[in-house]
Amino acid sequence: MANRRPGSSSDEPAAWVEEWAPLAACRTSEPDALFVRGAAQQVAKQVCIGCPVIAECLADALDNRTEFGVWGGMTERERRALLKRRPDVKSWKALFQMDRARHHPTAS
Repeated sequence: MANRRPGSSSDEPAAWVEEWAPLAACRTSEPDALFVRGAAQQVAKQVCIGCPVIAECLADALDNRTEFGVWGGMTERERRALLKRRPDVKSWKALFQMDRARHHPTAS
């Protein structure tokens, strides 16, 4: 989870961002470009690479059981598989926040 705020140094992990959508790499993309099928999903996922709020986006999609589109670098099929593998997770946001705090104790 090397999630960083735009403009921050590479040594400074970002705190969890509650209002993540305005910082998303896809914010200027055509929305329909992330709601594609088949091989086009792999192209759509490229938008997520290096996104400063990829974890926040993925946690939101998992916690809300978002069914369609690419969110947090994962397709709907990938998210369904993850949810099936980890039915014990009640809050992906809490899990990701805890993981970030454990790996980056200076992040607030």
